[in-house]
Amino acid sequence: MRLITRIAPDVGWLPVSFVNVYFIGRPGGAWTLVDTGLPGRATQIREAAEARFGTGARPEAIVLTHGHFDHAGSAAELADLWDVPIYAHRLELPYLTGRSDYPPPDPTVGGAIAFLSRFMPHRRRDLGARIHELRGSDVPGAAGWEWRATPGHSPGHISLFRSSDRVLLAGDAFATMNMDSWTGLLTGKRSLAPAGSPFNTDWDATMRSVRELAELRPNVAACGHGIPRHEADLPERLRRFADRFRPPAHGRYVAQPATTDDSGVVALPPAPFDPVPYATAGALILMGLAVGAGYLDDTRRR
Repeated sequence: MRLITRIAPDVGWLPVSFVNVYFIGRPGGAWTLVDTGLPGRATQIREAAEARFGTGARPEAIVLTHGHFDHAGSAAELADLWDVPIYAHRLELPYLTGRSDYPPPDPTVGGAIAFLSRFMPHRRRDLGARIHELRGSDVPGAAGWEWRATPGHSPGHISLFRSSDRVLLAGDAFATMNMDSWTGLLTGKRSLAPAGSPFNTDWDATMRSVRELAELRPNVAACGHGIPRHEADLPERLRRFADRFRPPAHGRYVAQPATTDDSGVVALPPAPFDPVPYATAGALILMGLAVGAGYLDDTRRR
């Protein structure tokens, strides 16, 4: 069993496959779970929580930075197991109450995670009566923390910040690994980079969110993907990253964002031509013809 790693006072980090979940609080006291990883990971997260907080420990709440499948995948199971509420921003609720699918990912932005996004879900999920709207700016169950709207990656994306020691839980506002590179994705090498480029449906908003977070000058930056960073020059590194941040050269949502509101998706820009499915189909057909030709040759020889 993988144990929770302390990354700041009262803050624990648990990587769950390629996505991170975070625990805010001290053993023996109140605590809050931030994000829940992929579907089917509830047991792993519960066991790690009990190793840190004690057998039978349960959080005050589950807080979602957003509702994508890799961040909210085990939310319903954990909330039922612990009998606790789940909180998310108002603009995420349509996708967490079964009212709307997310805007589809855009594989045409290019890169490793873009290629893989063709096989990743973006469907709605229904968390039922467990899901609640975040109100005010305080983080439920986490004294001293505030949440900030950081849209772009999703309409209601939020990041969490503690000003007393400048610890930032950024969700997918950005990443501490380069998910657009196959090497970066497979090795997890530390880097400041966009998070989940094919899922960013408003690049201007994403850019503004990154710049607003850089202005906080965090001492610790812990994201949804990648190893948390806490080097002495992190504030300056993040400022330079924000200054250089630019949308991709092309893609469905680069020139025009998805239009969303409290009910979910309102309008989408046209989908660009995606050559990969056709190229894959063509390659499979050619392989099939080659195999078939070889079989016929063998038959004739016999």
